[in-house]
Amino acid sequence: MDFPVFHFDWLNDRFLIAVIAILHVLINHGLAVGFVPFVTWMEQKGVSGGTSDQITNPEWDNLAYKLMWVAFIITTTVGAMTGVGIWFSAALVSPTSIASLIRVFYWAWFVEWLVFVTEVVLILIYFLTWKNSNKTLSAKLRHIRLGWFLSIFSWITMAIIVAILGFMMDPGNWNASHNLLNGFLNPIYLPQLFFRTPTAMVVAGIFAFFLILLFTDRYSELRVKAVRVVSIWIIGWVPFSLVGAIVYYRAMPSAMIANLSTAVGSMDFAQYYDLLKYFIVGGISLAVVISVFGLLKPRQVRLYMVVIPMLMAFGFLGIFERVREFIRKPYVIGGYLYSNLLRVEDYPLYKRDGVLKHATYTSVTEINDDNMIEAGKNVFMLTCSRCHTTQGVNSIVYVFERMYGFEKPLNEASMKAYIPFMHEGRTYMPPFPGTERELDALVAYIKNIQQTSDPLYGAQDEGVVINKLNNARAAVKIMEKQQQEEEALKATAEKKDQLTLEKK
Repeated sequence: MDFPVFHFDWLNDRFLIAVIAILHVLINHGLAVGFVPFVTWMEQKGVSGGTSDQITNPEWDNLAYKLMWVAFIITTTVGAMTGVGIWFSAALVSPTSIASLIRVFYWAWFVEWLVFVTEVVLILIYFLTWKNSNKTLSAKLRHIRLGWFLSIFSWITMAIIVAILGFMMDPGNWNASHNLLNGFLNPIYLPQLFFRTPTAMVVAGIFAFFLILLFTDRYSELRVKAVRVVSIWIIGWVPFSLVGAIVYYRAMPSAMIANLSTAVGSMDFAQYYDLLKYFIVGGISLAVVISVFGLLKPRQVRLYMVVIPMLMAFGFLGIFERVREFIRKPYVIGGYLYSNLLRVEDYPLYKRDGVLKHATYTSVTEINDDNMIEAGKNVFMLTCSRCHTTQGVNSIVYVFERMYGFEKPLNEASMKAYIPFMHEGRTYMPPFPGTERELDALVAYIKNIQQTSDPLYGAQDEGVVINKLNNARAAVKIMEKQQQEEEALKATAEKKDQLTLEKK
């Protein structure tokens, strides 16, 4: 309500964040949290596997270096850009939620920033000093220790962010006592961290499996040894990932579990939810099978055999992020902020006065027959546009046409009867916050865009109009009026006191 609405009518605002965030998580988990410790472990094995006259096995060390080269290039380019992209897109699309989270987690995010900067410095040093570290044993051992420190800092970064993600799903005691400790130690935090950590190791291992087959000769002993090592890594972490998934699932509130079937895809896709569950389990099982095969028959493993497990592993992680983002609906921050970025505690005010009156940016404050469509447009922008478009992804027109039939005008009476109770049938929808008059305007606007196909432009295209009741001049007038009322009350009280004294 306090920020101009940035809106992509063809894409869907939250879809923009989701694409960037999922790509960042795939890189962060697959190539930072999980991949760096694996590479460090490989480098350490190169030292222990070298001959007495060698600091490290040069062939093995060169393979580990190639793996780190891939991780370094991707994390410092796409990984860095998507990390910044999350902040940029979220600040545009969901500024109220970001502002709320910063107020709660300011010091946690400050620490995370320091850890992240340290992580960046460490990865630069670790990669760029790799070749020079092979000159002496002490230098090599220091380099390996540096790799473990880098691994720890990468994990700490994730551990802090996971606390914030868990808070958005279930703030726990924070809603009763607003402090950082309650926000950080939310009910979802440790279960989610216990799931993400081994899962990152598994995904990293499958990606490393692919790179090992790519960088080694088919008949070399180096491939045989490396395939066995990465197979042991995957097999060792998979049980922890599965147990973590069970613990995480049991920690989720029942309302979120109820949203799972829709969260995986869409309302239309819900019927295929069970099939997708088998697909995910099959993907993990396939990773285990290829790892067992690699452990027992390393010479017979081919590059194409690892492609499908690798794609499934990254796909599973992407689906997990999609589901996590969706199941917390109708909230952005559980029990505190709805997905339309209106606070739960403010709903009685909106129900009484309407959302237009209290919006900072709106071209309509009082609805009449002449501005009904414009008022509905403002109501839609303030209460619906965070998740819906007019004609694009998750189109509001398509939603109602699917309910009431295609190729015919929408029935305003049916829509008006449905919208106030939509959150009861679709629990992932926040309740409609406005007055009956604003509901009339919204319904009229939705029917109008069905007929005209007019797009909805965000503040970045149309600019902003400040609510004449909430601008600086209005604020000054309100303050002057309050001051006059206070002075009048004071004068009345003084006059009353004077009359009392005269009577005495």
